[in-house]
Amino acid sequence: MSDISDDKAKKYPPPFSIRFTFEERAKLDELSEGVPLGKFIKECLFKLAMRPDASARLPIQDKKLIAKLLGLLGKSRIANNLNQLAKAANSGSLPVNDEVQKALMEAADAILWMRDTLIQALGLKPVRAKQDKGNDP
Repeated sequence: MSDISDDKAKKYPPPFSIRFTFEERAKLDELSEGVPLGKFIKECLFKLAMRPDASARLPIQDKKLIAKLLGLLGKSRIANNLNQLAKAANSGSLPVNDEVQKALMEAADAILWMRDTLIQALGLKPVRAKQDKGNDP
C-alpha cells in the first residue's frame, strides 16, 4: 500500500538540471525580463519545438554543409562583380540593351534567392535589403 501513496505524493516528474556559464546565465537573466527563469527557458524550448518547420530540421552534417556554402557565397566576389557591371553600364562603357539589363537583374535575383534559401534552410530568417518579391528565380 505504500507504493500507491508514493505515486500520489509525486505530482511532478523529477527536475532536469542544466549548467550555464556565468555569461550564459547573465544573458538568460537579461532576456527573461523578470519572468522566472525556469518558466522563460521552458517557453523558449517549447516555442522552438513547436515551430512549423521543426519536423523538417536538417541533420547536423547538412547544416554544416549549408553554413559552409553560405559562407562561400558571402566570400565570393559575385556582389562586387555585379556592382562593377552596374557602374560600367551607368557610365556607358558597357552597352546595355533591354536583354542585357534583364539578364543582369535575373542574375542578381538568383543570387539573392540562393542566399535567402540557404539562410532559411539553416532555420534563420533572411534579411532583404530590397523588398522581397517572394518568387523563386
